[in-house]
Amino acid sequence: MTQLLITGAATADGNRTDLFVRDGVFAPPSEAGADVERIDADGLLALPGLVDLHTHLREPGREDAETVATGTAAAARGGFTAVHAMANTDPVTDTAEAAEYVLGLGEREGHCQVVPVGAVTKGLAGEELAELGLMATSRARVRMFSDDGRCVSDSLLMRRALTYARTYGGVIAQHSQDPRLAGPGACCHESEISGRLGLPGWPSQAESVIVARDVQLAELAGARLHVCHVSTAESVDVIRWAKRRGIAVTAEVTPHHLLLDTPLVEGFDTTFKVNPPLRTSEHLEAVREALADGTIDAVATDHAPHARQDKDHPFDIALPGMLGLEQALAVVAEVMVNTGRMDWPTLVERMSATPARIGRLAGQGRPVAVGEPANLVLVDPAARAVVDGAASASRSRNNPYHGRELPDPVVATIWAGTVTYRR
Repeated sequence: MTQLLITGAATADGNRTDLFVRDGVFAPPSEAGADVERIDADGLLALPGLVDLHTHLREPGREDAETVATGTAAAARGGFTAVHAMANTDPVTDTAEAAEYVLGLGEREGHCQVVPVGAVTKGLAGEELAELGLMATSRARVRMFSDDGRCVSDSLLMRRALTYARTYGGVIAQHSQDPRLAGPGACCHESEISGRLGLPGWPSQAESVIVARDVQLAELAGARLHVCHVSTAESVDVIRWAKRRGIAVTAEVTPHHLLLDTPLVEGFDTTFKVNPPLRTSEHLEAVREALADGTIDAVATDHAPHARQDKDHPFDIALPGMLGLEQALAVVAEVMVNTGRMDWPTLVERMSATPARIGRLAGQGRPVAVGEPANLVLVDPAARAVVDGAASASRSRNNPYHGRELPDPVVATIWAGTVTYRR
């Protein structure tokens, strides 16, 4: 195992410290030998490795867009030491065998921990529950279930899923999209812009009505609900109400829904087609405020790589999704920390500790302290750069931040004591 001495770093709360990594854990720095490899971290922050609750690695089935190897390399470049791999692969991760296959890919090829997410329904078809119990008790120990990309729109089926997941200590992560209000053709936030461009609109209430239904079903089932990629002010209001009521609901927001807004679609650049769509400024302000005050619990990337042939179409028929892993920390630092909305310890809660708790990952999101697992990202809070989409570690190039100047904070990432990225 790697032995590494990191000198002069500061923790999130500003305390200066040395860190000695040995056999995958933090050991007393006084025990480091004179010949051990060293990193001078003066001026850098030492933060717990980031945890992503929402990653599309595309393998198996769409290796032309991403693989476990390339996706986790992008994750390491972004400071992540664990990612949750969504189930909409080919074949779908809806059986114990499929979940164990994804787990094995991560163990063999991953540059961070790969945590399989199981489908809620067989084939993501929304008709019959998948093997929730078998996936939960398999070697993969699945604890999060999601049909992400599709909403579990049948209320009775959703209630049953919540009940089964509760039995195994799991959580249902819902893609909140009413299929009638925002049908297959909806591709732009419903507003003056969608009307002017002639693009099928998606009203914000198409998200919030599902969130409202699901929090009440979670209360009925006594189960945990996680709301994926919250993007509207109305959804924030529902989640606040549910939390005041004591319902076990958590929520995430993506970096792109914190920074990017509806006018970006006016050029019909399909890089900016995403599901849910980019929203208008009042919705961005609502999710920023909710992330700052804890109504939204976590940042999750919804990293969605696509091959060029799937994006090179008219806007309304191109596949939705954009890259997110490599610039996630940069965007949150820019929008939340550099504006004074959030400090670094709160960022650690939203991007490391809380996602690890939601996903039930015992070895992630832990403090940077002696005896803890050595999952770490070294951050330069002052570094900035213009994003070059062509330089991405991802196999795909649908990067919405290309050409934009942002923080460039990640200097090194260490997962289980091994350096997985170093600038």
